[in-house]
Amino acid sequence: MVTLPYGFVVRARLFFYTHGWLQARRLPCPVISVGNLTVGGTGKTPMVIWLAAWLQAQGKRVGILSRGYGRIQSRDIRLVSNGQCTLLAPKEGGDEPVLMANRCPGVVVAVGVDRYRVGKWVGKQFPIDCFLLDDGFQHLGLYREANFLLIDATDLDGLRHLLPVGRLREPLCAAVRATAIVLTRTSPAEDYRSVLEPVEQAIGHAIQPILVNFYVASFIHVPTGKVQSCKWAKGRRGLIVSGIGHADHFRAMVSNLHVEILDELVFPDHYSYTASHWSGIRDQAARLGAPMIVTTEKDAVKIRPFLTVNDEVWAVRLDVRLESGMDQLESQLFDIIQERTVSQKVT
Repeated sequence: MVTLPYGFVVRARLFFYTHGWLQARRLPCPVISVGNLTVGGTGKTPMVIWLAAWLQAQGKRVGILSRGYGRIQSRDIRLVSNGQCTLLAPKEGGDEPVLMANRCPGVVVAVGVDRYRVGKWVGKQFPIDCFLLDDGFQHLGLYREANFLLIDATDLDGLRHLLPVGRLREPLCAAVRATAIVLTRTSPAEDYRSVLEPVEQAIGHAIQPILVNFYVASFIHVPTGKVQSCKWAKGRRGLIVSGIGHADHFRAMVSNLHVEILDELVFPDHYSYTASHWSGIRDQAARLGAPMIVTTEKDAVKIRPFLTVNDEVWAVRLDVRLESGMDQLESQLFDIIQERTVSQKVT
């Protein structure tokens, strides 16, 4: 019964947009949304980074629009990256937008609550061919040409109940708005029917998902940016620290690289570290005799100001591997780019 007021508001909002009482506004270039149905991490940030690189490889000038969750002055429109350098710290720009700015050279990154206004603002300053809408599935006020819905293949429980009882932001039937379902944390040999079935039942048709996995590409020394391979970490001992949606996935990933985990510190998602917090973490590592501290790239952007070059703090850099559905994904992206390019030439 606790979910009833929340569910009513969500359904009413969707009804207003579906029946035209509220209008989605359109930017002058294509918008590709990456989002999910649940709170917590499904891998949106690595997917946005991958898509930005793919679009750049097609010669497109890319902008990323994000809310910038957890930043101060959250209603302001701010430019996180001008495509040349990162302009803001995580407190001003949000941890994920700053990470995307660091990982996506040449891409303009901006944050604000109203992503249409942010996109118009960016478009007046920079030549943009395509926008990526980060965490945009519920941002119905902005029209998008593609709506990629990410579902964690290991998180069946997350699909059971609406907030606040469960972790669903919307009912499962909202998945009908997706132009493609992307199952994350997958491998081709596994069976994902248990995750797909409730979604298929809710939307009334079968799903041909795109299967995506995340893998550790390298280790980054947080104070200096020095890069080491995964083989370098094998057999090393460390304390792991994370403030993300699914700390258990991070722990398993580090363990699978044969790092001996001496202890684990888990903080809430988007945790705001301070110098005193980090001093305590450093002391914990010393008590354990841990030669290094291992964290996520998302945490690293917030931790870096508190470190010296002598701190052995390493971030795990993730990349995306498409296990299947690459043709489906590329076909949809090419159609979007070509269709809008043709229509702009005609007008």
